[in-house]
Amino acid sequence: MRRVHNDVTFIDTFLTEDFCREQKMFTFARSRPDGDFEVQSREFRAIKQQLLAMLTNMGRPFIHVVDGNFGNRGELCLSHRFEGTELQRDYAEATLSNLCTLWGRPVHIETRFEDTPTRLTFDGRELKEEEIEAEV
Repeated sequence: MRRVHNDVTFIDTFLTEDFCREQKMFTFARSRPDGDFEVQSREFRAIKQQLLAMLTNMGRPFIHVVDGNFGNRGELCLSHRFEGTELQRDYAEATLSNLCTLWGRPVHIETRFEDTPTRLTFDGRELKEEEIEAEV
């Protein structure tokens, strides 16, 4: 098996709905009100997708530069390729703060929170959040 398959191809090929049901597998996420973890789905496709996502890019988000002169103000704008997993806000804020220090100007990231296109902006003092119309 190991000669032919890596973790991703093994799960993609051999993980079955019956196995997930028998093992009582599920996906989980943090609940909004209290931040505790809760069962998100017991659906086979969601379980398989989450397992595969954790193994691609090692569970780290895909983020790329959109514009190095955003708003014609020399600000950096990034985009998070949303694949069903939201960015962790505390990590996003810390990352934007560090990038702002390095860039020397405000830094933005476009992502999705609760299925809403959103732009987070760190200006050197505070994190601001605004809904946007652009699809991310």
